[in-house]
Amino acid sequence: MLIKPTLPLLLLLTLLYSSAAQSQTGAVSEYRLNKPSLMQAKPYHQDIVLSDYWVSEKLDGVRAYWDGTQLISRQGKHFSAPTWFTADFPAIPLDGELWMGRKRFAEVSGAVRRQNPDPGQWREVRYMVFDMPNEAGDFDHRLTAMHRVFSQITSPYLALIKQHKVGDEAELMKELDQIIAGGGEGLMLHLGSAPYRGIRSDDLLKLKRFADAEATVIAHIPGKGKYTGMLGALVVKTPDGREFKIGSGFSDEQRRQPPAIGSTISYKYQGYTASGLPRFASFFRERDDY
Repeated sequence: MLIKPTLPLLLLLTLLYSSAAQSQTGAVSEYRLNKPSLMQAKPYHQDIVLSDYWVSEKLDGVRAYWDGTQLISRQGKHFSAPTWFTADFPAIPLDGELWMGRKRFAEVSGAVRRQNPDPGQWREVRYMVFDMPNEAGDFDHRLTAMHRVFSQITSPYLALIKQHKVGDEAELMKELDQIIAGGGEGLMLHLGSAPYRGIRSDDLLKLKRFADAEATVIAHIPGKGKYTGMLGALVVKTPDGREFKIGSGFSDEQRRQPPAIGSTISYKYQGYTASGLPRFASFFRERDDY
């Protein structure tokens, strides 16, 4: 006699199948923790007192929060870092980026997402720290405290991002051009008088040579001509509900394996059209928010 499975049994079988499939693909662990409250950046603007800010390179890595015992993504997922990678990390919260070097975002993103970490890949990763969220006081004070902590650090996988002041905007823009010429992405500016707050504000600014924003993929449009059988364009939706297409900026590999529906991407653009849509939007990369 055929026994009809009950709903709880079906749910259990589904979870077991999902877990087994994920283990075989080596996907990022779904072990989810509390989502950390991290400081977020606004675009740079000239209406600030530049001398009040500390300047550092904007690293094209994966944002990670060290809670004193483990590395956590912005969405609260656990990074499956090898135990030797974090063995000598301090038992205090840190905010930073998992980074392999300039123009290596795709590599580091792929490496740190794996549930079963590849030791060879992780030996090329560095956790680059730019803040200590639980340290009381403003950023000037936190920076001094970070230098004190890092003077005792022996781990080869942990480093403090260099922070410095600039004299004026001309010097700032000259440094930006040098960073970009060397393959970097841009600059970050931390307000010295700011406490650590898990919000988006002028306490933290990002400076690039192009504007970028994020959107959610809601559809794939098939390609034509030389892109037959591949992606032609993405249909995306912005956080405020606007929908538009992005058909440029993709490599052939990305057209063969496009960002999944429901994933978040970053795109570049040049201002807005009269209807309020991003002008000349082009694909930048998949976001690391997982």
